[in-house]
Amino acid sequence: MTAPAAAELRGITKRFGAVVACDGVDVALRRGEIHGILGENGAGKSTLMKVLIGLVLPDAGTIGIDGEACRIRDPAEAAERGIGMVHQHFSLVEPLTVWENVILGEPIRLDAAAARRRVQEISERYGLAIDPDERISDLSAGLRQRVEIIKCLRRDPAIVILDEPTSVLTPGESEQLFAVLRRVVETENKAVALVSHKLDEVLAATDRITIMRAGAVVDHRPTAEADAPGLARAMVGRPVSLRSEAAAVGFIEALSEEPAGAEGTAATQAAPAPVLSIRGATARGRDGRLLLDGLSLEVYPGEIVGVAGVEGNGQAPLSDLLSSLLPLDGGSVRVDDAAPAPGRPGAMAAAGVAVVPADRHESGCVLDMSVAENLTLVSPPRSRLGRAVIDRTARQERAEQLIAQFGIHTSGPDAPMWSLSGGNQQRVVLARELSGDPAVLVAAQPTRGLDVGAIEYISERLREAARDGVGVLLISTELEEVLDLADRIAVIFRGRIIGEMDRADVDVERLGLLMSGAQEEAS
Repeated sequence: MTAPAAAELRGITKRFGAVVACDGVDVALRRGEIHGILGENGAGKSTLMKVLIGLVLPDAGTIGIDGEACRIRDPAEAAERGIGMVHQHFSLVEPLTVWENVILGEPIRLDAAAARRRVQEISERYGLAIDPDERISDLSAGLRQRVEIIKCLRRDPAIVILDEPTSVLTPGESEQLFAVLRRVVETENKAVALVSHKLDEVLAATDRITIMRAGAVVDHRPTAEADAPGLARAMVGRPVSLRSEAAAVGFIEALSEEPAGAEGTAATQAAPAPVLSIRGATARGRDGRLLLDGLSLEVYPGEIVGVAGVEGNGQAPLSDLLSSLLPLDGGSVRVDDAAPAPGRPGAMAAAGVAVVPADRHESGCVLDMSVAENLTLVSPPRSRLGRAVIDRTARQERAEQLIAQFGIHTSGPDAPMWSLSGGNQQRVVLARELSGDPAVLVAAQPTRGLDVGAIEYISERLREAARDGVGVLLISTELEEVLDLADRIAVIFRGRIIGEMDRADVDVERLGLLMSGAQEEAS
């Protein structure tokens, strides 16, 4: 007889208001296997795993653990049943050490020596080398991921869930992680669920794959019988061109096969001067922490420069600098012939810098305002009665033009911004920023959280802006996106640019080493 699955979810349904996040989902996780849960952003993958870990209670469906039906009400109960999860976003306390974070929340008497030994034992057992006494604030993203995994493994769970575990890792660190997972599965007969939206990850690391789309399971198949085109088609719901859509479905192999071209190199050679020049930019946060460390970068008209790096290495401060939100302690910024004052409100925008921020809800749009108000937020049309009075008729006309030009799906200019899908909200932000004819467009994480269709649209608009002579600075932690769009790639590490390469000369292995800081180029 076949042994029961380590975890079996049947008919799992979860609604959040009118949104059905999971719709009658069936998944079985078996011991000795890595099971990939594949799907686009918003497909329901993370919600399903949160049901298994007890963070979300389902509206319908059943859960079985080793053949026994159960109801998991919270993560503590999940832990008692042998389920552990490594979440997509770190939950570490930076001022504390590794061992302190590992035992944090344990209902036991504090024993520092025993805690250190436990960390050392797990790190040696699973090949996750780390110093128990290191402070989290001093660790790279890859080492922090190791701490999260050690926290998960400290209770020796039979079922391990990893939710988008490589989103903050370099390619080399990702390979190490999957090697550890394979060792855990083979030597200890554990069941592992790998939640991902990346084709290359699930093809390389898993034994079996479940594909989700719009909250429902559309296919189950052994990895040995799967291929990239078939998975992409199931994931998206239509045939996918892996070369043109590889960034959207996380297939770095296709992007490595054929360089995007040398357009950026040509633009650089033809242009007499960069449209954006940052020299020796140094900045500290309010707590005195160094955010930018002598960062230098140039962007020429008509090229897309991709800033690649592991999240948390200065991408946000760089975006803030070009949004007039961060003053400099040293260095300079030039836009064409202007020298806008860093940190002075509106200075960068006045000089010709447009910004698509990393979090559109936090700083890109106002959800309670109308589409028309968001489209003209930066420079609303003024009435002849005076600059303090907005010309509502002109605003509506301008909004209607941009809605048509950028294909924004909305009931009309007066529709509230919150009523739009994420992809259409991002179109509003992009339309507003490009409508001012900028010299420089800064696109920070421009496709984060979007589906494949929206990713394709935003990507093409960035290419079109470059063809129109705009200098595009793409700041992204998605290496596939950078490889797809950029003419030239600059690697950011701990607040400075440590290496650059043309897209035609990219070596993914060397790029990964630069991202980890292991192969810094001489400045």
